[in-house]
Amino acid sequence: MDARTPLDAGSARRIASAFLPGTVLGNRYHYFYARAKLRSDPLYPGVCAALHGTAVPLLDLGCGLGLLAHVLQAAGLGLRYFGVDNDARKIQAARRAAQRAGLRDAGFETLDLAAGLPPHRGSVAILDVLQFLQPDRQAALVDQVAGMIVAGGRLVIRTGLDDGSRRARITRTIDVFARLVGWMNAAPVHYPEPEMLRAHLAAAGLRAEFSPLAGRTPFNNWLVVASRD
Repeated sequence: MDARTPLDAGSARRIASAFLPGTVLGNRYHYFYARAKLRSDPLYPGVCAALHGTAVPLLDLGCGLGLLAHVLQAAGLGLRYFGVDNDARKIQAARRAAQRAGLRDAGFETLDLAAGLPPHRGSVAILDVLQFLQPDRQAALVDQVAGMIVAGGRLVIRTGLDDGSRRARITRTIDVFARLVGWMNAAPVHYPEPEMLRAHLAAAGLRAEFSPLAGRTPFNNWLVVASRD
């Protein structure tokens, strides 16, 4: 799996098939969304590359439909996975798809990150979540999850960054549109500054690497991978 490119058509179709409805006339929105997301966004191959070689459990904060769990299994990364999201409808869909796909060691729960985090030690993924939090909550969340990272684990963050670029403006516009059409149940609040992330990760004893992860999308997306020295 190439970390720089989205999944190929066959792999995307196989994973997305777990989100097909149980009846011929059922709603196929999640199927088509998953298929398009996997084909257009290098996010999941990038996260798989970041987690390659790890064996500790993974907590996925803001997991949505749980696509990451499916891609990890397809990539042969047998990590114990637990995903949380504040959208109960997505969590229900994630559970159904995981059961259909026969995912091993994968669990999902509805949880508002503003209310606190589940206990965890291992690796953590925060993918396209930070922009929905106020700056002080962003910093507090980064501090909390940094304390969960064990030796041999990774903190993997995908986020848009506030750098004043054209891509940053496009990212904000599309996130707002996703809220208006109902796909996201919250509007973006603040995109984090890279200096904030670097400072808080360093203070927690984590070494971080930043790399662009936009692929063929117009977003100002970056992948941040942090680990203990």
